[in-house]
Amino acid sequence: MKQTIRVAAGQGFWGDLPEAPVHQVEGGPVDYLMLDYLAEVTMSIMQKQKARDPDAGYAKDFVPLMKRILPTCVERNIRVTANAGGVNVRGCADAVVGVGRELGFGGKLQIGIVTGDDIMSRLDEFLDSGIELRNMDTGEPLSSVRERIQSANVYLGAWPMVDALNRGAQVVITGRVTDTGLTLAPLIHEFGWKANDWDKMSSGTIAGHIIECGAQASGGNCQFEWQNIPDMANVGFPIAEASADGSFVITKHEGSGGRVNVQSVKEQLVYEMGDPHAYITPDCVADFTTIQLEDAGKNRVRVFGIKGRPVTDSLKVSISYSAGFKAVGTLVYAWPDAYAKAHAADRILRERLELLGLRFEQVLTEFVGVNATHGPLAGPPSADAAEVQLRIGVRGPDRSSVERFTKEIAPLILTGPPAVTGFAGGRPKVEEIVAYWPALIPREIISPKVEVFEA
Repeated sequence: MKQTIRVAAGQGFWGDLPEAPVHQVEGGPVDYLMLDYLAEVTMSIMQKQKARDPDAGYAKDFVPLMKRILPTCVERNIRVTANAGGVNVRGCADAVVGVGRELGFGGKLQIGIVTGDDIMSRLDEFLDSGIELRNMDTGEPLSSVRERIQSANVYLGAWPMVDALNRGAQVVITGRVTDTGLTLAPLIHEFGWKANDWDKMSSGTIAGHIIECGAQASGGNCQFEWQNIPDMANVGFPIAEASADGSFVITKHEGSGGRVNVQSVKEQLVYEMGDPHAYITPDCVADFTTIQLEDAGKNRVRVFGIKGRPVTDSLKVSISYSAGFKAVGTLVYAWPDAYAKAHAADRILRERLELLGLRFEQVLTEFVGVNATHGPLAGPPSADAAEVQLRIGVRGPDRSSVERFTKEIAPLILTGPPAVTGFAGGRPKVEEIVAYWPALIPREIISPKVEVFEA
């Protein structure tokens, strides 16, 4: 058994730095590359793609990435865990198999897939059996939006990925698994941790939480002395250097930009944390209040002392549904009286919408340069602002009403206050609103499936 395992973060979301995974596998020693592609809204986007094209529905940029890094991964025995499969895990795996054959691996590469998270086809079965999948925030039953649902995926944990790794998979491709599980699975596999060793499950989970957002733990989006973070153009993504006892060090490749210190790790720890006493995952309930951090040298932070508790009897479900339409338009007003002009334009536009009989669920106005960031906390607007952007948006169930709104922005240029600019983008675009519905489902009725095959 190895004494330490180095798990490198390569993507914090679908659309993160394309070169980051390449730098992680080529920039220094790592054992695993973890690639996190999925956010809640991502699943609905992929579901729409698959509806248009049965071969779509996964993070397609994962495939050319594999073509670039697989030779190095195979040569250095770097294994990959990625939730790039989205809602078409098998399609994603087939594409990677094609890449492996193109590169001439000839059966030397084992691909593992994890499915069973997509429950779209089982929703009516669950609802008919009395599983209401109530919204965790509002308490409403899922039946109230049943006809508008676009995707429904259960958050699976680390153990199906562990199974794939135990069976020899060098690349494990999943759908909706927890971000933390992508890191925890390699640690369980390498160290032989037991499922009921809640402290170690929690330690691996926290390691995954720290690196799941990529460079956010190594200097990106960092509030503390951000002006002094070095070489952000070449920012190094974080690496969890884990030990069998559950402690680990967060670091990055030597010579890369950014900064790993106690502050940067703390900032990532509180990201999407929720209750610090109970960070609930499919693999454990981690207690953030037990986390100990210490400086372990330049760009090295040791994390230890983490405690955990047993899993809950439920799994979380991420559901997306259609919630109407929206459009947002902007105009920029120049000095003098920039704010007064923008405010007058907002009033005029709202009055015209009323005269047209248009009704919306919400009309939201922001004055960028005045209060768009801090809202009422911004205080009174400056009378001598050089420029103010009027940004106004509407949302509602009726697409035609939203489209009519989009035609009322441009006329303000000649029929409203003076000194307008910034309309080069043209008429606002009507967009469908995809809303998020979190729910819980009994753990025992979800059955992940693991397959391993040769590329």
